[in-house]
Amino acid sequence: MAKLEGKVALITGASAGIGEASARLFVKEGAAVVIADIDEEAGKRVAEELGSKAMYARTDVTSEADIRSVIDLTVARFGRLDCMFNNAGAPGPFCPIEGIPVEEFDRTLDLLLRAPFLGIKYAAPVMKQQGSGAIISTASLAGLITGDSDHSYAVAKAGVIQLTRSAAMELGESGIRVNCISPGFIVTSVFQKAAGLTPEDFMRRLPAIRAHFATMQSIQRAGLSEDVAPAALWLASDDSGFVNGHNLVVDGGRSNGSTWTQCLADMGRLTEVLLQ
Repeated sequence: MAKLEGKVALITGASAGIGEASARLFVKEGAAVVIADIDEEAGKRVAEELGSKAMYARTDVTSEADIRSVIDLTVARFGRLDCMFNNAGAPGPFCPIEGIPVEEFDRTLDLLLRAPFLGIKYAAPVMKQQGSGAIISTASLAGLITGDSDHSYAVAKAGVIQLTRSAAMELGESGIRVNCISPGFIVTSVFQKAAGLTPEDFMRRLPAIRAHFATMQSIQRAGLSEDVAPAALWLASDDSGFVNGHNLVVDGGRSNGSTWTQCLADMGRLTEVLLQ
């Protein structure tokens, strides 16, 4: 039997990247999926490719009215909501802290932290009435370690991890599990936006980007959206029925520190210094 047979999932930011890969996997595993995204062209394309078990709903996740509306739409169309996946995101401004415009800091927190809060806030009553549900949010390696992202992105993602833990303690009593996923260096369009590249430039540079990402962790290949989607599937399914308040790290080992090769090189340099 498919892992999500008969379940209904709402995935934000599902027109590309991790959200799209998750939507495709969820439908394959039997779920009906609502693709909530601000990108109408891409969102409609994905929904059409997935067939009758998917629909697109234009959604600005920073809008409280939009989040409330898309959850109502999901229930009206499919009769329930079994999984709320707060996934939409974008990079923040990458610059020294004194150069971050306050409005850009606020925009990043609105998108990356306030939006998951809204998703949890409005999914909770529906799931409480059902007596069950799984809420997932996309956090990040940046919420666990420093030096791999911009300041506002790191702060927001750390907030998602703590919001997950806090909400899980409340909603678990109503049969609702709340968890998050922390991807590491995953090749998605987030890096295209962060670098200010056009889609064409990003695709042209993709082989070099993947080659660089392969050096970032102990598993020597670039992370892909398809590596993260199975983690979301597991958290959405009954297979993780006793998992609540958990941050599932999918980073190829990056958060564990230096690779063995890097460690040997560092120790070799240290030995040279000690023997000078």
